[in-house]
Amino acid sequence: MGAGVVQKDGGGKRRRRGGSRTRPMSEINVTPFVDVMLVLLIIFMVAAPLLTVGVPVELPKTAAGALPTDQEEPLTVTVTAAGAVQIQTTDVARDELVARLRGIAAERDSDRVFLRADGAVPYSAVMEVMGALNAGGFSNIGLVTDIGGPTLDGEGQ
Repeated sequence: MGAGVVQKDGGGKRRRRGGSRTRPMSEINVTPFVDVMLVLLIIFMVAAPLLTVGVPVELPKTAAGALPTDQEEPLTVTVTAAGAVQIQTTDVARDELVARLRGIAAERDSDRVFLRADGAVPYSAVMEVMGALNAGGFSNIGLVTDIGGPTLDGEGQ
C-alpha cells in the first residue's frame, strides 16, 4: 500500500524561507489490492473445473484396499467369463437389466453398487454393464477386485 507525501502549500506557489513542510497522505491506495484480487478470482475460476474427479477405474487385481461398507446390504452385479450378467445371485438377461435395476433403485436408500467382472471379460462388455447401472439409477459404482495384484512401484507381486 503506497503512502505518499502531500505538500502543504501549492506546487506553483513560492516556498517559505524555512523550507517546505510536508504531511503524510492518509488515504490507502486500493488499486493494487483490487488488481491482485481480480487476478486471483480469474485463477480460481479457471482452476475450479479442473479439480473435479473422474470415476476411478480398478482392474481385476490390484493392491487397493476395501471400500467402506454401508448399513444396507450392498447390491452386487456380476459379469461372468461367459458374459452372463447376475444381480446378486440371480441371472438377468441384458435387455431386462435396466428395468430390473430401476425397480431395485426405487426400493433402496443408497445408490452404491458393486460391479464384479471376470478378468477375461472384454473391457467393452464391462462398460456396457456400467452404462446400464447408470441408466438404472446407480451412480456410485465400485469395481470389485482381488487383493495381491501388482502395485506398479516395483515392490508388488
